[in-house]
Amino acid sequence: MSLIDSGKLTDQLQKHDGKQPLSNLYVVIGNEILLVNETIDAIRKAATKSGYTERISLELDSRSDWSAVTSETQSISLFGDKKLITISIPLGKPGRVGGKAIQELAEQSKTFTDIIVIVVLPRLDRASKSSAWFKSLLSIGSVVEHKDITRAQLPSWISQRMALQGQSTDQNALNWMADKVEGNLLAAHQEVLKLGMLYDKGNLDINQVQEAVLDVARYNVFNLRDAMLTGNANRALSILDGLKSEGTALPLVLWAVGGEIRTLAILDAARTSGTLNQEIKRQRIFYNQEQYVMQALNRVPSHIWPLAVAHAHDIDKIIKGLNVAGRLNDPWTEVALLILRVANSTN
Repeated sequence: MSLIDSGKLTDQLQKHDGKQPLSNLYVVIGNEILLVNETIDAIRKAATKSGYTERISLELDSRSDWSAVTSETQSISLFGDKKLITISIPLGKPGRVGGKAIQELAEQSKTFTDIIVIVVLPRLDRASKSSAWFKSLLSIGSVVEHKDITRAQLPSWISQRMALQGQSTDQNALNWMADKVEGNLLAAHQEVLKLGMLYDKGNLDINQVQEAVLDVARYNVFNLRDAMLTGNANRALSILDGLKSEGTALPLVLWAVGGEIRTLAILDAARTSGTLNQEIKRQRIFYNQEQYVMQALNRVPSHIWPLAVAHAHDIDKIIKGLNVAGRLNDPWTEVALLILRVANSTN
């Protein structure tokens, strides 16, 4: 059946009156737990209206006993109830046995009359999407894939959620709120619901939003890395400050920043030698990350990368308590300077 739009599916399921036929096999993909759970809940509610009252949940990986899937799909309910079976594969790696079981399940689902199966997967890598088991799900099931909500998309997402409860606000308030809930979509959802409980329908000004919204941003080292690569210096420093205040271990921060800089130095050298595409594959850089990497390579002069690598090595020494000539004794400040070296550089 291929990929279907999550919004359209949700609308269809919400309008379901229990009479229209449902798909025998749904596949829900994504890392945003809120969005994934909302889709699963919509499927379950529609299935309940159609008499699928028995619920079975299985969580499986490459080491699991996949015969449990066959047992549940072939056994008859003691009370004659229709079954709704949810199969979660948190790591997205079913293994050889699991992959074969999924292919068999997908094929068998064509003949189900009293069973609906929901397969739940995280965002998959390129190899998994090319696998036979995933292709079988894609060709037979109703597949919904939720993309991660990026920082750039977050204000619009918040605005849409506010509109569902009859509220709106201006762009400045949306941007402010996005900064406060970044990296925590469930918290963003909860803060929008809070606005609905505190205020009447209509337009809210920024003061009302600021009074209600908590600072629930959950920064991580990968946010920091991406801000550095895309040249967003202010955002990178804000994230660094957030990580420091949250007690994030400095070696972890340096691992993310310094490791990325070393990779970029390798890629820059590969571009000079004409082997950039091969090196990108060897470094296993995929999806949005490849775009961020190319932005950095195109923006930062080649001579900066060796200097940045040396700077990262010096910071590692400072963290270990060593004095480094020409460097400050505060490693957090030196990490900030290293980030600025990359984020502010332009050809």
